[in-house]
Amino acid sequence: MKLSSRYNRVNLVISLLVLLLTGIIYYFLIHLILNAKLDKDLEVEEEEIIRYAAIYKKLPLPGNYLDQQVSFKELHPADTGIREFKNTIYKNEPEHVVEPGRGLVTSLDLNGKTYEVTIIKSRLESEGLVRMILLITLAVTGLLLFTLFVINRFILSQLWKPFYAVLDQMKSFNLVKSHQLQFKKGEVDEFDELFDSANLMALRVQQDYKELKNFTDSAAHEMMTPLAIIRSKLDTLLQTGEFNDKQYGLLDDVYRAINRTSRLNQSLLLLTKIENKQLPESKIYPMHDLLQEKARQFEELFEKKNLRLDLDINPTSLVMSRYLADIFFNNLLSNAVRHNYQGGRVWVKSSGDFILVGNTGRSEELDEKHFQRFYKAADSEGTGLGLAICLEISVQYGYKFTYEMIEGNHTFKLFNPASL
Repeated sequence: MKLSSRYNRVNLVISLLVLLLTGIIYYFLIHLILNAKLDKDLEVEEEEIIRYAAIYKKLPLPGNYLDQQVSFKELHPADTGIREFKNTIYKNEPEHVVEPGRGLVTSLDLNGKTYEVTIIKSRLESEGLVRMILLITLAVTGLLLFTLFVINRFILSQLWKPFYAVLDQMKSFNLVKSHQLQFKKGEVDEFDELFDSANLMALRVQQDYKELKNFTDSAAHEMMTPLAIIRSKLDTLLQTGEFNDKQYGLLDDVYRAINRTSRLNQSLLLLTKIENKQLPESKIYPMHDLLQEKARQFEELFEKKNLRLDLDINPTSLVMSRYLADIFFNNLLSNAVRHNYQGGRVWVKSSGDFILVGNTGRSEELDEKHFQRFYKAADSEGTGLGLAICLEISVQYGYKFTYEMIEGNHTFKLFNPASL
């Protein structure tokens, strides 16, 4: 959810809650004010009745007017006088309707007798006034909320345009192309500060990338040169004379160590390039052709270990560089041979949805640590980087790469994103 939408939603919810709460408070507050005014009018009527009784020594006549009623009732000597205001009903006799009313019940002593005096005024006009005031207030508040919503919807969206421009440029930022971010400063200081920070970050990242790239290239050159010299010197040494079995064994160990170091160096450099997005140019490549080619390349290794290869290859294509695709499936098939047993089986299947490489194996089920760098079995002759490279390649291209152990067999799948 975008920030503006979330802000509008929170603002609307809070405004409605405040409107509801204040509306309730406002309604009862107006009622109190109007009731207080009615009570004062009732007190005025009470004083007039008391004054009339004091002057004329008798009660005034009961009255039933358009908005007021006055009635008297003689109390028993044992009854005590009361005085209270209360909400009641008002019977409008001329119009034959019952309306809400406000009453004052009091007592009056006259000629040795006590009378209960009831004065009732209609609250109909007051109720109508309350409703009118409340409706006007709600209408004004609703109009205000609608105006705020329109302002937030359109004016704030314009205000946030520079931020989204920065976001779009940062999304499209590419280290390999080494282009600079282009920002246009506006009137908001915070956005200008964001622009400056983003530019500074981009420059630092580009500088770090250049330094790392130079280090990678230099490391590749510096590591390969002495390895090539050592291999050349060993070849010369082997041609200088005869060696006994022990010496040949030592020289063979040296050759193996050099070859392993060379493979390790190449794998580490490859991982570094993949992580830093120094990827070769990608295009839609027919993977079924590559899989057929790999099957032919590994044919001798399969025969050497007496492995049966089952192919079920159907046309399928992925967006990937030819170089990295070759490395990806080369690592999977190498592991399928290395970790298999004599007379085992390897199968490769491809379809429009996925590419599968499976094999029988003598090792236990793999877990997350097997996809980490340099993790390998104690008896393995590999570098421990094969699966890590496969995982990194799939991540960089956004493909789903999974592993399952089904009925004791190892199964690796690379899914086509279009099928997910």
